[in-house]
Amino acid sequence: MSNSADVIVVDDPDDPRFAQFRLNERGLANRAQKRDDAGAGLFLAEGDLVVERAFDAGCTPVAALVDRDRVPTVTGRFNGTAAPVYAGGDTVRQIVSGLGMPQSIIALFERPARPSVPELARRCRRLVVLEAVDNPANVGSIVRNAAALGWDGLILDHTSADPLARRSLRVAMGTAFALPHARTSSLASDIAALTEIELFAMTPDPEAVPLDAVSHLGPDQRAAILIGSERSGLSAELLAFAIPVRIPMAPGVDSLNAAAATAIACWELRIRG
Repeated sequence: MSNSADVIVVDDPDDPRFAQFRLNERGLANRAQKRDDAGAGLFLAEGDLVVERAFDAGCTPVAALVDRDRVPTVTGRFNGTAAPVYAGGDTVRQIVSGLGMPQSIIALFERPARPSVPELARRCRRLVVLEAVDNPANVGSIVRNAAALGWDGLILDHTSADPLARRSLRVAMGTAFALPHARTSSLASDIAALTEIELFAMTPDPEAVPLDAVSHLGPDQRAAILIGSERSGLSAELLAFAIPVRIPMAPGVDSLNAAAATAIACWELRIRG
C-alpha cells in the first residue's frame, strides 16, 4: 500500500468542503442517531493512531484533513475508498479543527453498528457498567483503562457520555474500538437481567466490602463493575442488584475520580491465570 493517498490541497479555511470538520457533537450524531444500534451519524477521529485504529476496526471513512507538508503514513489507507482527503497548512488546520496544536490528520467516519446489552453480555467475561458518567474525558479514560486491563465490554445508560465523542476518543487514544459498548435507556432492567454475571457496585460507603476482599474471582467467573456519577454515585435501584464494594481510603478522603476508581477495580477484578 502506498504511504499516501491523492490529496486535494485547500488553502482557504472557509472553503465549504471544510464545514463537515467543524460539526459539533450534535451535528455529527444527534440524539436519535446515538441511540441507533444499527449505526447512524458520524464520529471524528483525531490523530494518526486513532485514525489507524478506526480503520482496523472496519469503520467506513467519509473524509480527512491532513498536514499538507508532512502527510502522515496512515493517509495511504484512504486509497481505494470514496473518502476525499484534503490537505492544508498548519494555520488552515488549526482554524478548521479548532485545536491550538492541530493534529497531522483528522478524519470523519461513519458510526459503526453496536450490540444490544444482552448481545454484549453474552460474549463478555468482564463488563464495566456506567450510570450518569457524563464527562467525555472520564468515559475516554475509563475505556482506555478497561481495554488495557483486559476487560471486554462496556455498558452505558443514555445519560452517560458517548465513547465515540471527539473528546472521549482523544482521551482513549482510539481504544474505544477495542472495547465494544452498548447503550440503553433502561439500564436498571437490563442489568437486572444479567443473572449469570456477578455484579459489584462501586461506592464510598464505609460499610461496603473492601475491593481486595473480592479479588478471588476465577477465570471462568463472569463479573461486572458498576460505576456511577461522581456527584451522586449509583442510583439506589442499581445498588440493590449488586454487591457494594469500596476502595479503602486514607482518613479524610472518601472517593476517587471515576476513571481512577475504575482502573483500580479493573485491576483487582481482572481475569487471572
